Amino acid sequence: MFERRRTKGTTKIVRISILLVFLGLIIMVLVVYNLYSRVFVTNVSLDTDQELFYIPTGSTFEDVIDGLEEKDIIDNRKSFRWVSIKKGYEGSVKPGRYKIRNGISNNELVNMLRSGNQDPVMVVFNNIRTLDQLAGKVSRYLEGDSVKFAAYFAGRELVIRYGFEQATFTSMFIPNTYEFFWSTTPEAFTDRMSEEYEKFWDGERDRRAKRINMTRSEVVTLASIVDEETLYDDENSQVAGIYINRIEKGIPLQADPTLKFALGDFTVKRIVNDDKKIDSPYNTYKYKGLPPGPISIPSVSAIDGVLNYEKHNYIYFCAKADFSGYHAFARTLSQHNKNAREYQKALNQKRIYR
Repeated sequence: MFERRRTKGTTKIVRISILLVFLGLIIMVLVVYNLYSRVFVTNVSLDTDQELFYIPTGSTFEDVIDGLEEKDIIDNRKSFRWVSIKKGYEGSVKPGRYKIRNGISNNELVNMLRSGNQDPVMVVFNNIRTLDQLAGKVSRYLEGDSVKFAAYFAGRELVIRYGFEQATFTSMFIPNTYEFFWSTTPEAFTDRMSEEYEKFWDGERDRRAKRINMTRSEVVTLASIVDEETLYDDENSQVAGIYINRIEKGIPLQADPTLKFALGDFTVKRIVNDDKKIDSPYNTYKYKGLPPGPISIPSVSAIDGVLNYEKHNYIYFCAKADFSGYHAFARTLSQHNKNAREYQKALNQKRIYR
């Protein structure tokens, strides 16, 4: 009788133990699933395949969470916060431009933001005349505004640091398409431009510059004039050849774009005699040789046009009277004057006086 009761008691304890173990397993599964869902289940539900998310420099962890929630990038704020803290993102926020894919988990999102794995931007600049214009162009792609970039470019110490003079500093910026991170600072941008400048010149271009007895800055200065004179790249080397001929013969360049630079107005369509009287080192009607520095940031095609200038006997050129954008070239002053009269007559007919 006693043995029977003890057996029943033991069986009951076993059942309770099994039940407790089962409940424990259920709780463990629930805990594991909860952890798994926080970490690995999708927490990004977008209306599109991807969304760009910007984290400005100086942003805090809370700023990031608020931004993700405001843009409806994350579904569950609490789970993102929990995973972020567990993975150490709370104290390592990195600014940048991030491309967030639809359907990713907290784990993937935190890993990307924590590592600073930004989506790069393609910075494109060309047809730039001044560093202020360059600052405006670059600021369209990068975090810093135009004022910040312009102020940095204007630093005198900066010019010396890169081995230039104030008048030639624009030579360092070679127009092209470059890959940058959105958070790139003006300093980092300029450092990169210095590296690209060396890559651009090192090798064949340096050898060509040496063959025509010109420095890099002199080539760029002449290229900037050629670029302003020509509308079509196929004239670059021919126009460059005229200026080289003038330099070698000691004839002033008489380049209208340099007067426009001296006047501070590139909108002028017609240079008049009074313009030629301006006292400026950029007045190539008054002073022989190249001006102190570039009048713009020339295109690569113009630079290569100078380095590979066409050897000919032309000394003069002026715009064609048909307004095609091409030029009439001349070896003699009388032929040039005839071409110039035709063009001036065409300007008068169109009532272009300035």
